[in-house]
Amino acid sequence: MAEKKPADIATLPFEAAMAELETIVGKLEKGDVALEDSIALYARGEQLKAHCDRLLKQAEARIEQITFGADGAAKGTKPLDQA
Repeated sequence: MAEKKPADIATLPFEAAMAELETIVGKLEKGDVALEDSIALYARGEQLKAHCDRLLKQAEARIEQITFGADGAAKGTKPLDQA
């Protein structure tokens, strides 16, 4: 039976990338993976982590914070990370 080829990381949604990363961490923590396989899993885990970080930064950039006027009424929005 042919082994399933891993998905292209760039196409994975955040949830799928995080689930795969958690699976990799679990396998590595068990310690029952051959050295060469461990190295390959670790490398893919690093790529998945970087991908998740990029997706989170993109999501944070889209989140807006509601701004209020002196009278307490909502007056608009601004990016979340602005002071």
